[in-house]
Amino acid sequence: MTFAHPSLHHEPMPPFIGGTPVHLADTFAHDVLEGLSLPEKSIPPTWLYDATGCELFEAITDLPEYYPTRTEIGILRRCVGEIAEAVGPGAVVVEIGSGSSRKTPLLLHALESPQAYVPIDIADDSLVGAIPPLAARFPQIRFYPTVGDFRRPLVLPSALRDFSGRHLGFFPGSTIGNLRPHEAEECLANIRATLGRHALLVLGVDITRDPAVLLPAYDDAQGITAHFNLNLLARINRELDGNFDLHRFRHMVRYDHRRPRIEMHLVSTKDQHVRVLGQEFRFAEGETLHTENSYKYRLTELAPVARASGWMTENVWTDPDARFAVMLLSAMD
Repeated sequence: MTFAHPSLHHEPMPPFIGGTPVHLADTFAHDVLEGLSLPEKSIPPTWLYDATGCELFEAITDLPEYYPTRTEIGILRRCVGEIAEAVGPGAVVVEIGSGSSRKTPLLLHALESPQAYVPIDIADDSLVGAIPPLAARFPQIRFYPTVGDFRRPLVLPSALRDFSGRHLGFFPGSTIGNLRPHEAEECLANIRATLGRHALLVLGVDITRDPAVLLPAYDDAQGITAHFNLNLLARINRELDGNFDLHRFRHMVRYDHRRPRIEMHLVSTKDQHVRVLGQEFRFAEGETLHTENSYKYRLTELAPVARASGWMTENVWTDPDARFAVMLLSAMD
């Protein structure tokens, strides 16, 4: 889905699919059937974010236990001026996994005469909801919302060739932590290839390893994160003819000190069989469906991953409690 300048187009233009020419519904079905067939069942966290999942995640970001969003926003408020100075005028901003684009105004306000904004998200409902109010706030910027899966190579709209400004990638929220280290390296390399030479990348990274902070952030007292996790099963039922009984699964979070990472699981509370797209899968009592990882990097660990992906660290900003970091990376020639 692509919107141009509001004064030029009152109706949204046809969708732009920025990635491999694979229908997302087919990819969802493939990932679910493959994941449920594994000895240790797992489904990529990307699929937590349908329309309901996006709404629930936005509610999570406002919870007192969930520190990453407010901490990253606080850091961005302090460092966007330096980022803007490094980028220069006329930037083309490409946000990876844009969601609600909640943090984007901080960046767009700070930049000097940004020309275009390209939010990329796998959930087109997020783009439909987030972009019109943002476009109204920044009428001088052209908007090119793009449906795409950042786990795979991305293609930017061809209209961006008309803009000469520097490409600035924006990858906030520590989404990079949802990927295994080798996947994170591949993802950053794909972003480097997408943005091209002379690009910069703003990367949000969760760096705390304190279980007393982490566990409540992913298992809040109100149960909103549990609802968010269980919504994956509801989505499978709705979109893939599944018959999961959500009352027979419970949300579970644990911290793996060895990796280190937070893990989200759905635990089967009894022996049961479930059906998805005509295929049957058995869950033993206590067996889990692994739905999300959130790796917690030390900055000294992430810098080499970035370098191996074609990025050089230019600057790093953290909060006073060293729970979160915002990195500014530059594309290496």
